[in-house]
Amino acid sequence: MTRGINARQIVDQLAAIYDESVGNLRQALAAYVNDGTAPTSQARREGLFAYPELRVDHVGSLSRKNVARAFARLNQPGTYATSIARPELFRDYLVEQLEHLARDYDVDISVGRSASEIPYAYVIENSGIEVGNIGTAELSRFFPSNELVHIGDEIADGVWNATGHPARPLALFDGPRTDFSLARLRHYTGTPSEHFQHFVLFTNYVRYVDEFVAVAVDALRRKESRFTALSVPGALYERGELADAEAQIAAGQWRRHQMPAYHLMAEGGTGITLVNIGVGPSNAKTICDHVAVLRPHVWLMIGHCGGLRPSQTIGDYVLAHAYLRDDHVLDDVLPPEVPLPAIAEVQRALFEATTAITGEDEDSVKQRLRTGTVVTTDDRNWELRYAASSLRFNQSRAVAIDMESATVAAQGYRFRVPYGTLLCVSDKPLHGELKLPGQANAFYEKAISQHLRIGIEALNLLQREGEDLHSRKLRSFDEPPLR
Repeated sequence: MTRGINARQIVDQLAAIYDESVGNLRQALAAYVNDGTAPTSQARREGLFAYPELRVDHVGSLSRKNVARAFARLNQPGTYATSIARPELFRDYLVEQLEHLARDYDVDISVGRSASEIPYAYVIENSGIEVGNIGTAELSRFFPSNELVHIGDEIADGVWNATGHPARPLALFDGPRTDFSLARLRHYTGTPSEHFQHFVLFTNYVRYVDEFVAVAVDALRRKESRFTALSVPGALYERGELADAEAQIAAGQWRRHQMPAYHLMAEGGTGITLVNIGVGPSNAKTICDHVAVLRPHVWLMIGHCGGLRPSQTIGDYVLAHAYLRDDHVLDDVLPPEVPLPAIAEVQRALFEATTAITGEDEDSVKQRLRTGTVVTTDDRNWELRYAASSLRFNQSRAVAIDMESATVAAQGYRFRVPYGTLLCVSDKPLHGELKLPGQANAFYEKAISQHLRIGIEALNLLQREGEDLHSRKLRSFDEPPLR
């Protein structure tokens, strides 16, 4: 490595500064609550509550070899910096990225205090500090708080302007943006951010959760399994603690949370997370906004769709190769005319997983797995506008319609997270097969188990891809270095 850089020691320094700042902030809050003593403005200017800053200074030729990977790249000489939240949570990620940079470039890597402060709301939990009747407006007079002017996605969206900034951005998400999403994840999913795994499934029906829990419990009961625990809203189940787990989970706290998450955990975060995002593009955007800060290796959408071709039958699969974005929730930050490329490694894994789980040969799988364009709409009752809808379907050559897939894919593209979609045809509205209660229940009983297992198998295949999974298709000519 360049100049004897030790990436693990760098992260140790980041963690030490972060822990010191959190300790300072909690001590100051306790003093204010107990006797009204407020921190001085001078102490805050000196970084009493600051996030640590990670800085990379490029000091030599651009690269000492041809770097083929999509991430951990320096596109031009200069200084790169970012504030870091929760360094211990991101330890493995940071070490990996810094080791790549130090090995392949002439850089100096340093740690200090950033200009961004940790908002007090993020350190109160589990601190024992009771603020009582003290209002947020009063606390915000003396302590750092969440100011929206400091939280945004300008870096990820490519509208960051280097003019007036002392350094170029080192990462897509800085400390305040990361802490914002970590708090939201706990709120929406009911599970700690520490339990999220690097391989993520999104679904839009609770029945997939029941199947996932059954698969997870079975996996944990097998001695040879690589999985170590199952985290659900309000509980953590480890080996030897699985008696009545499925019944307890079904009756548990998940109803309190808008998008409950379930984590089949493995060493190094290589397990599988399932999030039931519910129905609609707004939920899909929301959860991706926050999961993205964890820098997952891939996320997949598995759910139901309406089939648009007469040759399809209920229970057939749709592997999305393209998307017609009629969801509209991202139009301002990612215009609909921007294409969303299919990620080859993901497409291949989904097809191979379908073949493996169904037990059919490739020719047979191709008879019931259609590749093509998926329409994602923000109108659940699009059927009531048949004339306009049918024109869009014809023009786009769409094979299926849903309410989440294009949003998940667009967010993956936007945040540089590999993405994919495998849907199951639950109805065919254009051909008189509407989703009615009796038909729907029969479909659910038959299709969900196989579909969920295909998604899990695809993630198992992708877990073996390593760095090859992170496609250059997702990165532009001027990117922050860290993945």
